[in-house]
Amino acid sequence: MISSSPTPSAELRHGVGLLDLVMLGAGTAIGAAIFTVLGPAAAVGGTGILITVALAALPMVLFALVYAYMASAAPSTAASYEWQRRFTHPTVAFAIVWLRVLSNAVVMIVLARVLVNYLSMVIPLPAKPVMFGLFALIFALNYVGVAVAARAQTVLMLLLLAIFTVFVVAGAPDLKPGLLVEATAGGWLPILAALPLMIQLFLGIETATEVGDEVRNAKVVVPLGIALGLALTVVVYLVITFTALSLVGPAALASSDAPLLTAAEAALGPWAAPLIVTAAVVALTKSMNAVFLVYSRFLFAMGRSGVLPSALARIHPRFGTPHVATLVAFAASSAALFLPSSLLFLLLAVNVPTMMKYLGTCLAAYNVARAHPEVHDQARIKFSRTTVKILAVLGVIAATVIAALGFSTDWRPYVLLGVWLAIGLAYYGWSRRRNMSAG
Repeated sequence: MISSSPTPSAELRHGVGLLDLVMLGAGTAIGAAIFTVLGPAAAVGGTGILITVALAALPMVLFALVYAYMASAAPSTAASYEWQRRFTHPTVAFAIVWLRVLSNAVVMIVLARVLVNYLSMVIPLPAKPVMFGLFALIFALNYVGVAVAARAQTVLMLLLLAIFTVFVVAGAPDLKPGLLVEATAGGWLPILAALPLMIQLFLGIETATEVGDEVRNAKVVVPLGIALGLALTVVVYLVITFTALSLVGPAALASSDAPLLTAAEAALGPWAAPLIVTAAVVALTKSMNAVFLVYSRFLFAMGRSGVLPSALARIHPRFGTPHVATLVAFAASSAALFLPSSLLFLLLAVNVPTMMKYLGTCLAAYNVARAHPEVHDQARIKFSRTTVKILAVLGVIAATVIAALGFSTDWRPYVLLGVWLAIGLAYYGWSRRRNMSAG
């Protein structure tokens, strides 16, 4: 049954601090991409990918500014849904987040598959049973409390940073400062050509905004968490890319199926495989944890607003978690195990809804600046209304262009997303008519 105003049985627990938010945002971004994208990016951009890393951060800086502004004005759990629902239009909010319901299940599959591939370098494993086991572990962490899930995220992120530090220190004697000059020697064309690939490195940095109701002093802490998370992510990617290029060069990275492992072998020899496999397992597990945390909050918010069954808005009386939404997120992730196994197909099915989420948040920010002065005045980040509008328009353009880039590569994910959206809108229309008739 759909309820227009479900009443939760308890309140979401305030268990997330600044460090947790930094690790949540950076931990979502530093995941599968760093272990896979360096190879194809080096094949296209050569040493120029050093500059591409910095350029790829620019769209995310733009989106981060918009998210930080909105979080400082109206923090909320499942913020990118709630902002669109309140300040743009409920149908637009439903459409975009409905796409995210599918894409979040898909990204869980992508992360789990890459994780199992790395583990299989050490010991042969049955892929789907292991992936299901990973989902069950992450479900259990998120079921018992946001603080538990956030602390697990922080521990995993700190462990990953320690492993990356070992890699960088081992490669330090071979660092080549001349790469900074060499990066521009091939001109700007290869640098820009690698940009669509490298943008994937930063997706998810805004995750810190999605648990706003569970953060103390959210209007200050959430924007700060976004800024620090983005800064940490940029530094990590620049240092890792510079070290890898110094150790083996772009050609070796381009020809490797595991480019980071290839670079590590040059510095660490036989210790490289266990170190990088451990790093991959840690990075991917924490990314899955962060994605799952946000996934369940989207479902919770849609249940709370009445566009999906109100049971999704129920909160566990002991743990303070949206336990029904968490269970549904687990079931949907498990069902996605039956989707096509093409990594490119899956990545596009994730990236397009992500860009639409960014677009929707930028539209909401524009509308706040245009028509909601009372909300704008509450923002702790004191942008002028004109500045917010400019940032929002640039964000809409960037999201649209990035979402369209993959169509010529593989059109099938666009068809899948279109069919999924049609199903969702049909359900949304039916549920609204039913609610109006009942009223």
